[in-house]
Amino acid sequence: MPMTPPMETALAWSTAFSTGNPTSQWIPRQGEIRTALPNMDREVREVYQVLIQAKDMGGQLGGLAGTTTVNITLSDVNDNPPRFSKSIFHLRVPEASTVGLSVGCIKAHDLDTGKNAEVEYNIVPGDGGTMFDITTNEHNQEGIIMLKRPLDYESKKAYTFKVEASNAHVDPRFQNLGPFKDMATVKVSVLDVDEPPVFSESSYVMDVDEDTPVGLIIGSVTAQDLDIGSSPIRYSIDWKSDLDSFFDIDPVEGTISTNELLDRESIAQHNISIVATKVNNPVLTSRVAVTVHVNDVNEFPPEFAMPYESFVCENAKVGQVIQLVSAKDRDQPPAGEQKFSYKPVQDEGEVQNFTVRDFGNNTAGIVTLHGGFRRRSQEFYEVPVVISDSGYRSMSSTGR
Repeated sequence: MPMTPPMETALAWSTAFSTGNPTSQWIPRQGEIRTALPNMDREVREVYQVLIQAKDMGGQLGGLAGTTTVNITLSDVNDNPPRFSKSIFHLRVPEASTVGLSVGCIKAHDLDTGKNAEVEYNIVPGDGGTMFDITTNEHNQEGIIMLKRPLDYESKKAYTFKVEASNAHVDPRFQNLGPFKDMATVKVSVLDVDEPPVFSESSYVMDVDEDTPVGLIIGSVTAQDLDIGSSPIRYSIDWKSDLDSFFDIDPVEGTISTNELLDRESIAQHNISIVATKVNNPVLTSRVAVTVHVNDVNEFPPEFAMPYESFVCENAKVGQVIQLVSAKDRDQPPAGEQKFSYKPVQDEGEVQNFTVRDFGNNTAGIVTLHGGFRRRSQEFYEVPVVISDSGYRSMSSTGR
């Protein structure tokens, strides 16, 4: 039966059946459906079914009638704020968790649907704002709490912060119903994880003289277990870093000593790796680099920088410099501290023909003590020069 008869036909409209309480009313002739109750709530009931009956002849006896069912679905409006199911959420996370990892989820429920149910989460500035971040899962509107910075159980065992949940789309028509947001407290407990030992320094530098006796302690390293229980530590030298076994280490104290005589001229610097191992869990180890500088010891006397052969004229004058000399030393003194001194050999009973004048700048001059040299009388002269260094336990040699 057609539901829209010609306008000149007198019809009588009525509600033959309605599911639930009467929620709509019907206007004769036009067949309009209007709400019969104010403040209908989709969250209470979303769908209604109404059976409509139409009669011709104004509903008089002998008229014909027809029926149809009308399904009415209420559209959602944003009239409900998000609400947390509880005021405090407890989460746990291992201290070894990587940055960016999800710590856990919390959720604020919104009775609305679609965009009206979208929730935004924000961490209130405070204790947890620097360590954690939160984002919304678009599929289920959960708040995903993620790790923002590395955790350390030994430094801080728990964090407490507040999270605010609010509607992403607020309808200004319903703002008078109150703030469309809610607040909850999140408590995150940091779980202790068995970690490797930690050295007191990121690297170590030691100095030792090259003539140090074997077995002398030259330094020490220290590592400790920061975990609960504080396991004892054992030390060892990575054999790959000390193939010739120049050094030894006390496994309990961490003191490093020489195991062989050191020679700066052969190896001026040793780079070894120290391993610290937890007794309670030997799988957990740490390494640290140790640099050992071998200090030079004054073990070589200075000598002429080169062989010198000088000439003097027969008519040379007294005090004339006939040769400049300099010296060298195989030792390696600190920069700018290499000093040499020169002096002649005093031999009583011999006539002195030449002397040595020290110029004070690591050089010296061979100087005549008289004139009137005669080649026919003596053709060659040997001038011994004592050269001394300024190192600890000064050493010297005689050059000719």
